[in-house]
Amino acid sequence: MSDLQYLAERYIAAWNETDPAARRALIGEVFAEDGRYTDPLADVTGPDALDAVVGAVQGQFAGLVFTLGPVDTHHHIARFTWELGPAGGEALVVGFDVAVTGEDGRIHSVLGFLDKVPATD
Repeated sequence: MSDLQYLAERYIAAWNETDPAARRALIGEVFAEDGRYTDPLADVTGPDALDAVVGAVQGQFAGLVFTLGPVDTHHHIARFTWELGPAGGEALVVGFDVAVTGEDGRIHSVLGFLDKVPATD
C-alpha cells in the first residue's frame, strides 16, 4: 500500500469519526497546519477549520458514512472517489477529491467535487 493510499484512508476515517477529540486528532495526523480544503460548499484553511466543516457535515447527515473508492496516485498527488450514505445502502452524495501532499507527508490541499447531491425542495 502506498503512503498516499494510506493517507486517503485516514482522511476518510476522519470524516467518519464522530468523537470530536478523535476526529480532530485524525485531521491533525493527515492535514497540514496550513492545509486548505475547498469544495463547492466550503473553502477553509487549517485543521481546526476542516474539523468544523466535518462536524457540520456529520450534523447534516447524521448516521451516514463515507466510503472510499479507488485511489489513483502519482508523485505527491492522490485522487479518489467517495460516497456518503447509509452503511450498505445507496449513496446520497458522491464525489471525488484531489489531495496534494507536501514534503512532510501530510495533505496541504484538497480540491473536492460533488458528482451527486440530494435534491432540495
